[in-house]
Amino acid sequence: MSANKAERVIEIDQICVRLYEDRRMRLELMPYRVGYPILKLVYSAATNAIHNVGLNEASLIISKAEVVKGYYCEKMKT
Repeated sequence: MSANKAERVIEIDQICVRLYEDRRMRLELMPYRVGYPILKLVYSAATNAIHNVGLNEASLIISKAEVVKGYYCEKMKT
């Protein structure tokens, strides 16, 4: 999965500063293949917040979503 594709899904869906339930529903219905790993990430973060902190699922808000490109190395020709 490239960072550009994941960033496009985050921008299209406008994940930030939205309720968790609404964003989860939109990610489930998204036609892009990269939407599934982002959905898993959001679901895992929500489950951790509910279980570890004891928050209510209806009150969860996604405050920040960021995609960072990894390291880039060129092959050296010998």
